[in-house]
Amino acid sequence: MNTRKQYDRIGMVARWKPVHLGHVPVLHALCDAAEHALIGIGSANRYNARNPFTLAETQEMLRQVLAGRDNYTLVPVPDLDDGPRWRVMVMHMFGLLDAFVTANPYVASLLAGDYAIIRPVALVPKEARIAVDGRIVRRAMARGDNWKAWVPPEIAAYIRDYRLDDRFRREFGLETLAMEAIVDT
Repeated sequence: MNTRKQYDRIGMVARWKPVHLGHVPVLHALCDAAEHALIGIGSANRYNARNPFTLAETQEMLRQVLAGRDNYTLVPVPDLDDGPRWRVMVMHMFGLLDAFVTANPYVASLLAGDYAIIRPVALVPKEARIAVDGRIVRRAMARGDNWKAWVPPEIAAYIRDYRLDDRFRREFGLETLAMEAIVDT
């Protein structure tokens, strides 16, 4: 069996808020494909309805789903509201990479001249892909629906044990539901 990693260094930035079932195969694939994976936590400086978990909470969720792996570094990546400046900052933080992974067309356009860009689906076998995004989880959480079905069991337990779902509903539930109503109209 060939155990050589495809890449020496690979990087990705996502918000991971919360870490959900769609993230898990991507996170595992990042670590499995590279000697070292740099996992950026985007919007690390934001706490709002789209980013309802703190940097420390997000780091803990990532550590839980990456348990048993030690070939990654978590990199807090703040929003700058300035794409060109953000690009320079990411290049400084991540350094040389064999590939940068993103599904975001804007991020891909910013970094395409600096890194080989690959989409997350290129790393994850079709049968392991799970179609879910953070909005689905946050909307279910805001409604008090079964959001736990969309996250790994260890993340559901972490959110429940620290009552982060209650805090989310209290602080951002109405805003999340209002945004859902606007999108659905």
